[in-house]
Amino acid sequence: MESVRELAIAIATALAGMFGLLMQEITYFAVPLPEPVPQTSVLFIGDMMFDRSVRQAMDNKGPDHVFSCIQTVLAEPDFVVGNLEGPITPNPSKSVGSAVGSHNNFVFTFPEYVAPLMKRHNIRAVSLGNNHIYNFGSEGVRDTVQSLKEQGIGYFGEPGEQSVSEIESEGVPLTFIGYNEFDGGWSAETTISQIEAARTKGRLPIVFSHWGDEYKPASKRQKDLAHRFIDAGAEIVIGAHPHVIQESEKYKEKYIYYSLGNFIFDQYWNEAVRTGLMVTVSFEPSGVVAVKEAKVELGRDRRTCLKTE
Repeated sequence: MESVRELAIAIATALAGMFGLLMQEITYFAVPLPEPVPQTSVLFIGDMMFDRSVRQAMDNKGPDHVFSCIQTVLAEPDFVVGNLEGPITPNPSKSVGSAVGSHNNFVFTFPEYVAPLMKRHNIRAVSLGNNHIYNFGSEGVRDTVQSLKEQGIGYFGEPGEQSVSEIESEGVPLTFIGYNEFDGGWSAETTISQIEAARTKGRLPIVFSHWGDEYKPASKRQKDLAHRFIDAGAEIVIGAHPHVIQESEKYKEKYIYYSLGNFIFDQYWNEAVRTGLMVTVSFEPSGVVAVKEAKVELGRDRRTCLKTE
């Protein structure tokens, strides 16, 4: 009987101890959540030409007409980057009404409302490194730069200056660097030096090249140059000028798009020139984390729209 009483006392004591532990104050420790990784999205588009019949359509239907079919797509990323295929100047057009194939048919000047037009449609940086930017000489280049500055639009590849555009977007440091195959004073070594300088500053170098042969696949010289740019530290290489979509590839895990083709242009004679490529690239400070492609179609009403397969 005594042993039973002792056992009961032991059990009661144990239960009391457990209850006491349960009644003790419980301390909670907050585990800090990891900081979100900065990320930004950039939409890359091809050649934009706002003269000839495109200019006439904008004058007649309003400047926003050419973007009216694609404006919601342009508004989706943090910003848009493309090739401005000519200068913005107060000069009257030489190409409007000119004979197809004549000299003046290839001399471009864009109306001064083009810079605010681009700003309204989220185009925040443009390449000036192309074969038409000098169509109205050095004065035309100066007019263009002034128009872009007034609208807060970045520019790179400016002839002579060979400038870069540094943009900090959502905490991601980007540097846009040009290469212009048609500028005799521009060497690949200049672009490579700019790539290396951007990397030294902890920025992501993005190369936008004007190169290649019109209406043809990517050439060996394009591919050799693109590989050199990646070897030097370029995060991605984007191309323009051929007026058609050229092939793309991954080289050392970096994307290369040799030509995005046309975006705003009045070329319609076959599907290749009527079709352009848009590439939305997501960047983190470490580099490219995602790429999404979409095609556009250039309509004879001078609007650019998403292409429906």
